[in-house]
Amino acid sequence: MRWSTPNLACSESLKPAPISVTCLILKHKTSAPEAVAIFCYEVKKRIGSFKAALGGLDTLVFAGGIGENSAQIRSRICQGLQFLGIELVESRNSRSEAVISSDSSPATVRVIRTDEELMIARSVYQIIK
Repeated sequence: MRWSTPNLACSESLKPAPISVTCLILKHKTSAPEAVAIFCYEVKKRIGSFKAALGGLDTLVFAGGIGENSAQIRSRICQGLQFLGIELVESRNSRSEAVISSDSSPATVRVIRTDEELMIARSVYQIIK
């Protein structure tokens, strides 16, 4: 089953929790576009905060549920961040390529596949062994 708004599409089969939350918002709330806009705004604020705290930005990584699976969300997050050195290439982004920034972008933007359950299992194994 799929739900969509003009700027966001979501599949129920996408499993990670953040996407499930987004799907629930889209399915049950009329304010879903506003919720997604707030989410993207909050992520933008954190990117700016991290750049300031770290004294620069070499690489921005999208991983996990939304980061791996939603080109639309990645695009909305990066929109307007050119002044931070983030220049997205929409064709690369829509194909979820490993590098979705332009070759001349001062900051590299990457999509990195993760297996969160495996990482959690490994961490738990290290603790209990």
